[in-house]
Amino acid sequence: MIEFAVDGHIARLTLSRPPANAFTAEGLQQLQELVARLDADPQVRAVVITGAGERFFSAGADLNGFAEGDRAHARKMAQRFGAAFEALQNARPVVIAAINGYAMGGGLECALACDIRIAEEHAQMALPEAAVGLLPCGCGTQTLPWLVGEGWAKRMILTNERVNAATALRIGLVEEVVPTGQSLDAALAMAERACTVSPRAAAHSKRLVHLAREGVSRHAALALERERFVDLFDDADQREGVNAFLQKRTPQWRNA
Repeated sequence: MIEFAVDGHIARLTLSRPPANAFTAEGLQQLQELVARLDADPQVRAVVITGAGERFFSAGADLNGFAEGDRAHARKMAQRFGAAFEALQNARPVVIAAINGYAMGGGLECALACDIRIAEEHAQMALPEAAVGLLPCGCGTQTLPWLVGEGWAKRMILTNERVNAATALRIGLVEEVVPTGQSLDAALAMAERACTVSPRAAAHSKRLVHLAREGVSRHAALALERERFVDLFDDADQREGVNAFLQKRTPQWRNA
């Protein structure tokens, strides 16, 4: 279901389950395991996720499994969606979604779990679960309002409104729109830029940004921000970064 490759400091995950790259319980388990593997590899600093083919990033869950109303299957899928996308959202590396087509339901939730989203101009995005008697269970009801605000989240979830790439850019659902066929190259170029910053500084910064979602008080978050800044001075990379700047050279991060 997920093709996996690492080139230098960048991992590439391709959702590959024709015709629409829909998720199964096994595919979600594979995604969670791959994220754990990437987290444990200090050489991996950025991850790019895209869909196989030209039409779909991912159409979300395979609805065939829900046709019989099996509560046990529903519980298993909800747990797998939540575990996989929470792991993706909390991953140490910078994670970039290259949305190369339709991102529907769990497919959009996968992109929402990434740090940055780049969409091709023909992409379409929606959380249409309620239209088939379901609801988003892969963190979508929580992550989407954080990105686009409550009003647009309700429009998409409660009225089955599909947004195109231009609208997604305008409301903050994606950070960049590129011509058809160029999202992967754009995402890989961004991943290369992500690899130029200190891995430890990036990981600390990512966790600090996420605190705003988690109900942590501003006072506590700011105190932790200052602590993490000082913690960087325990690492050789802090000295390397500052001295490289002063010496007008490229820093050589050792992640130490």
